[in-house]
Amino acid sequence: MTQQDSNGNQMWGGRFSAGPDAIMEEINASIDFDRKLYAQDIAGSLAHVSMLGEQGIVSADDQGKIEDGLRTILSEIESGAFEYSRSLEDIHMNVENRLAELIGPAAGRLHTARSRNDQVALDFRLWVRDRTDAMIDDLTSLIAVLLDKAETHAAAIMPGFTHMQTAQPVTFGHHCLAYVEMFTRDRARFRDARVRMNECPLGAAALAGTGFDIDRQATAEALGFARPTRNSLDTVSDRDFALEFLSAASICATHLSRLAEEIVIWSTPQFNFVRLSDRFSTGSSIMPQKKNPDAAELVRGKVGRINGALVGLLTVMKGLPLTYSKDMQEDKEGVFDGAETLELCLAAMRGMVDDMTINEDAMRAAAGSGFSTATDLADWLVREADLPFRDAHHVTGRAVALAEQKGCELHELELSELQSINPQITQGVYSVLTVDASVASRTSFGGTAPDGVRAQIAWHRLENI
Repeated sequence: MTQQDSNGNQMWGGRFSAGPDAIMEEINASIDFDRKLYAQDIAGSLAHVSMLGEQGIVSADDQGKIEDGLRTILSEIESGAFEYSRSLEDIHMNVENRLAELIGPAAGRLHTARSRNDQVALDFRLWVRDRTDAMIDDLTSLIAVLLDKAETHAAAIMPGFTHMQTAQPVTFGHHCLAYVEMFTRDRARFRDARVRMNECPLGAAALAGTGFDIDRQATAEALGFARPTRNSLDTVSDRDFALEFLSAASICATHLSRLAEEIVIWSTPQFNFVRLSDRFSTGSSIMPQKKNPDAAELVRGKVGRINGALVGLLTVMKGLPLTYSKDMQEDKEGVFDGAETLELCLAAMRGMVDDMTINEDAMRAAAGSGFSTATDLADWLVREADLPFRDAHHVTGRAVALAEQKGCELHELELSELQSINPQITQGVYSVLTVDASVASRTSFGGTAPDGVRAQIAWHRLENI
């Protein structure tokens, strides 16, 4: 009997008017998104049947039929001829059903000593491993473009900021290298995660392993894994590899967002430090003078999607007892979206960095404002006048106040005016009060002096690319 509400309408309603069967199909089916795993699913099946044949678990004839059928299915999918069925739930059953249509009863032998639990764990891990390799390559490309920009502008002076207030002069090359460091750490995180994910789940079966005489080392090697996993319970319920991937992706996206924010700020008329071409900008629909850094803004915004994917998967996994639960079907969509979003953001940022034109004159002018060489005056007083730094800081503060009162920069104060604050100041102080002198003096390892910047670039090109 069909259940109805008080108005006589079927309670399932709307798109689920067919009743609970339609609801169950809708919530249970994953083929709409897990079809992305087709290549990994077929690769895993080919490795599995090859091992079954080597172990004498299936006959050579059946092995050959299965392998031929799987390659035919791969070709059909890649050509767009394959017809997916939602009633078959997922990519695994769609492939297996088509295999049966192609080769008959022999297809049923493929699933010997295997469960969908270890099958999906394998497919997903292979997919994440492939995307991890892609992220490593994309980050290497972005690092290389940043190094090129840093080398071109190794001596270009710009203001360095704290609290978004002018702090000390630095070079644009040095600023680029800060992001090189961030993205190098991001790449290291992906590489590190790859080491842990590079264990093969195939052979764990449903949760307890199998009684068949399988060779897990062989399938691991065939699929490029370092080794098989060591515990079948953990194997089918582990999604740490996806969590680590998303964690590394979120940190990387945060770094991309910070750089995107700086590009947005730098490209404003108020700063005018950089200019993006029309390839990475758009105009306004109403204000003809506007040139909007939309690509940078979109990169900045997309970090939310990647962070959301990480939080979503953490939430799915947080309360699951061992081993597999259907909740884990929710592990893929966020990872797919997060990976594709990060790849797009990396490509966009690489393009923007390569594309942007640097206005060195505007940067230099800004670097000289806001008394950015005040620390250099304090350091000079410590070195040349033997003042304790706190006393030197006080003297410098008075000099800045005087310059503010006069509406000039520190290097524009008369010597007599500086000596009225502290008589130990000599003509030599002017050698440190220009932005060029300030930048050139920062020769400590990792500092902003142009020669040090060039040395760091050379090191990164030799050791990091």
